Amino acid sequence: MRLDRRATMATLLAGRGDDLLVVPGLGSTTWDAMAAGDNDRNFYLWGAMGGAAMIGLGLALAQPNRRVAVITGDGEMLMGLGSLATIGTQRPRNLAVIVFDNGVYGETGMQPSHTQSGVDLISVARACGIGTCLDVRDADALADLARRLGNLRETLFARVLIAIDEPPRVLPLRDGVALKERFRAAIGIKS
Repeated sequence: MRLDRRATMATLLAGRGDDLLVVPGLGSTTWDAMAAGDNDRNFYLWGAMGGAAMIGLGLALAQPNRRVAVITGDGEMLMGLGSLATIGTQRPRNLAVIVFDNGVYGETGMQPSHTQSGVDLISVARACGIGTCLDVRDADALADLARRLGNLRETLFARVLIAIDEPPRVLPLRDGVALKERFRAAIGIKS
């Protein structure tokens, strides 16, 4: 079974509270986060393929009293695979890396990603030292992930199996400086 990505994002961000910072990866997860409702504490990435997990790690280390969720796609995670080793070494208790895996590179034409050829992101994350690694394939597992995200107390990695689809794009602001300034203001950092 594969989950609907828009509904999955909405479930993960419902009732997020004031302390959850979200770094959606390049492309679809950014549009999904925006479709779930724009929030000043979403740090949307434009042109940062492979960087979402490291940005999330930096935020988690710099903001230890806030929860940080990196929600990205399999293609973006594959591009930044080495970040899992650094995250597994640092193990911030307030960081969740959630990968929406549809098995395709959606932004470049739906070519098969390496997860269709046997690359197991859960095993990679576990081998990198991330102790809690979840395989989310149905509504019950998604509810468990949402509960864990709401009460994050350890580094968490989750691979969420999602359906291959292309819902209409819901684009956030594309001005990187404005996004940065709005995010900084939302977390109380003066420019």
